[in-house]
Amino acid sequence: MKSEAKKMDMLGGTLADKLLLFAIPLAASSILQQLFNAVDVAVVGHFAQNPAEATAAVGCNSSVINLIINLFVGISVGANVVVSNFIGAQDRKSANKAVHTAMTLAAISGVFLLFLGLAVSRPLLTAMNTPEAVLPYALQYLRIYVLGMPFIMVYNFGAAILRSIGDTKRPLFCLVLSGILNAALNLFLVIVFHLDVAGVAIATVISNVISSMMVIIFLMRERSEIRLEPGKLGIDRRDLVRILRIGVPAGLQSMVFSLSNVIIQSVLNSFGTQAVAGSAVALNYENFSYFVVSSFTQATVTFTSQNYGAGNYDRCRKIFRLCITMAMASAFCMSWIFILGRSFFTSVFTSDPEVQAYAIMRMETVLSLYLFIATYEIGGAALRGIGYSMTPALFTIFGTCVFRLIWAFSVSRVFHDFRVLMVVYPVSWILTGAAVLTAYFIIRKKALSPAKPRIR
Repeated sequence: MKSEAKKMDMLGGTLADKLLLFAIPLAASSILQQLFNAVDVAVVGHFAQNPAEATAAVGCNSSVINLIINLFVGISVGANVVVSNFIGAQDRKSANKAVHTAMTLAAISGVFLLFLGLAVSRPLLTAMNTPEAVLPYALQYLRIYVLGMPFIMVYNFGAAILRSIGDTKRPLFCLVLSGILNAALNLFLVIVFHLDVAGVAIATVISNVISSMMVIIFLMRERSEIRLEPGKLGIDRRDLVRILRIGVPAGLQSMVFSLSNVIIQSVLNSFGTQAVAGSAVALNYENFSYFVVSSFTQATVTFTSQNYGAGNYDRCRKIFRLCITMAMASAFCMSWIFILGRSFFTSVFTSDPEVQAYAIMRMETVLSLYLFIATYEIGGAALRGIGYSMTPALFTIFGTCVFRLIWAFSVSRVFHDFRVLMVVYPVSWILTGAAVLTAYFIIRKKALSPAKPRIR
């Protein structure tokens, strides 16, 4: 099929249907990507020789992995914005040049993260007060997982480039196939070869290799401005600056966000192995809900970037209204489905009653107000789409990250209770959302005024 048939017209026609056509495959893709980790947790939770320790090992690594990779995943958002801006401005040559800069950056960052992950794995897990019984398993899982970092980066940057033309279906296809392979390998390596934590990590690495290779093939077969040609790979300094100007603040926000979660995880670890394992189970459902919001976040960034590049300011405002409404409604529905079915959903991952009790406690506390995460996610995405990336990053760092650290070292120390620790999440979302939305409406008056020049 020709690539032009896959390209979505974001600059004209109705919006709501196109936003849904963009967001639904992206949400499915992200959920499948999360299933790599969720299947890991489920398999070791039921089939490992030491299920509680193995579940805790996989679960406590999620915040560490996010801390390691989120800076560069954020930079991939910058690549999406830059390529989308050029497409909106009908500058095909510049868009293609930006694609090759982005993919070169993806390969370099992936290799860097591989060696960084190997170097910091033990110090990070030790600093997080990982329970002694869990530490060997957690270290083994993380060291194998980071071997797939180059492929994770290539997939994320490649998928961001495909999204710049409105194509979210092919990344979904990649993850469907690699996700099925991941689940099959998990069961095979754990049940047949008894590799436990190492087995699920190996399966995840192989799956990441497959998904990244498929994205590269799709880009190389493109006939539009995002076509990837290996001979053109290289860094254009002007494009790199544009990508970093948008992507670094987004990445730093995610990185500091993950750092705060690492601190929270270190406090969580003090409640013992069952609490860590229970939290890991509940976190899977939070991630599923988050990725629904994230799909509309990516839709906001991409649609806003193209329309801002084309000077369609009224359409930018409408994109924000539709995306925040759909994101909040979707998050509310999904999170409450998990809460109402909490006994069943926790049993998917563990049969340990104490682990289940902690998982249910986290689900009831955190998921009940999960819709508020859409306020700062969509507000921040709309600002990045019009060139303001540092503003939402700063508000999110202070409203979410700094607040969580204060809570962890004050309230949680005075009231050493699992549920009290979990309350920090919804409170921080409400505070951050109020700040980011206020900033958005103030900046929008200036940035989306017809009398003002576009920011390039």
